[in-house]
Amino acid sequence: MLSTIPTLSGLAPVIDATTRVLVLGSFPGAASLAAGQYYAHPRNQLWRLLSAVLDEDLAALPYAERLPRLLAHRFGLWDVLAACEREGSLDSNIRKPAANDFERLRTLCPRLETVGCNGQASGKFAPQFAAAGYRTLVLPSTSPAHASQSFDQKLGVWRHLAS
Repeated sequence: MLSTIPTLSGLAPVIDATTRVLVLGSFPGAASLAAGQYYAHPRNQLWRLLSAVLDEDLAALPYAERLPRLLAHRFGLWDVLAACEREGSLDSNIRKPAANDFERLRTLCPRLETVGCNGQASGKFAPQFAAAGYRTLVLPSTSPAHASQSFDQKLGVWRHLAS
């Protein structure tokens, strides 16, 4: 029986040769895919958390201005999955996942030191990055579906990205 669930493609990485910290999500939610923007859902806390970690209000900037400012802080964004089948935005609905090509990171981001996994789904890839020699952190998810921790509790862990 053929699947009626569409195969979705993720977003291009936001990285450059100076990136030292890479935040990896699992796969963009429906709002992010529709907008073509990382963490576009208005209740997702990623931009607020990064604003606090970097001491610059990225959340107040238009998306097109956020990305160069993020890169100026030597932070990047990407997802562990390049494509998958999924209805809705929940990671638990992901089917037929296809991982991104992380071997390219050594060439594209020669200064990369830290990989922060945004939530448990991307955190499953943390051992792979640790084995490759990167410092890895599994961070509390910024998704509005994961509200068991307060913003301040999440921030306490997210601040380790900058240390």
